[in-house]
Amino acid sequence: MASSYSTDLKLELMVTGEKAGEWGDITNTNLNILQQAIGGYEAVTVSGTGDTALTFTNGTLSNGKNAVIKLTGTITDNITVSIPDGIEKTYIFENGTTGSFTVQIKTSSGTGPTFATTDKGYKLVYSNGTDVEDVALASPPGGSDTQIQFNDGGTAFGGSANLIWDGTNVVLDSEGELRLGDNAGAEYVGLKAPATVSASYTLNLPTATGTADQILVTDGSGNLSFVDNSGGTDWQAVKTTGFTAVAGEGYFINTTSGAFTMTLPASPTIGDEVAFIDYAGTFDTNNLTVGRNSENIQGSAADLTVSTERAANTLVYTDGTQGWLLKVK
Repeated sequence: MASSYSTDLKLELMVTGEKAGEWGDITNTNLNILQQAIGGYEAVTVSGTGDTALTFTNGTLSNGKNAVIKLTGTITDNITVSIPDGIEKTYIFENGTTGSFTVQIKTSSGTGPTFATTDKGYKLVYSNGTDVEDVALASPPGGSDTQIQFNDGGTAFGGSANLIWDGTNVVLDSEGELRLGDNAGAEYVGLKAPATVSASYTLNLPTATGTADQILVTDGSGNLSFVDNSGGTDWQAVKTTGFTAVAGEGYFINTTSGAFTMTLPASPTIGDEVAFIDYAGTFDTNNLTVGRNSENIQGSAADLTVSTERAANTLVYTDGTQGWLLKVK
């Protein structure tokens, strides 16, 4: 009687009196097939389209007999990888293909699980001879797929203010507080939403850290950025000769040695300010001229002469019509 072969791994099954002198080689081949089924690994290049059938050849090592199979190659369409009908076996599959298409693991005539277009992970599956079944590699801790939970207790973080996964974002609900602990774990800095928000919004952080003394501002659409701090007046050292002012700065002006001109900034924008003070009380004898630098001052296309002793003024820019206006007269 000729040899027969096992259903699943296609081991050669010899009958008494057959294969004289060949038992050792056939037995070793059968043992290698068993080793392949228990711990074998093989990278199998799949077809870019259609189906790739795993092989189960009688009495020889075959790619479909491995325990772990990595699927490789470039795919240009949704494909299938099939196991022959009637085979009962367990596998770990890794989707190592290139291309954003699905890969289904199934029997020749049955069904089975599918790697999604972007899923380049792993699947633990078994074939029952009719279909391929997926064995989940992990399940949500505590049996929940809507809350982040302690693995051992099943209690949602945050107590009544639940920390929830909404499928896209982690949500700290019910005015919960995000606490960032210090190095010692004793104190923290907390962030929380206000009790009532008229409409939901997102603050997008800057792409860089900014520079020293800059402040964080928003563009009104939630995009944050670091800018120079323009609040207040940056007072400069005493000026004794003519100069061009810079927006945001203040000047102590000493005309003791003679009258001179302070030229206003070029191309100002609304809200720019320049401040000045009569340092030595000499504006009445040696006037300060404020040069308009092509912009109006108080709505007039003329320079401003300051002749009041101990005058202290701030000019703020409005627009092309009124130009620079005096905040203090």
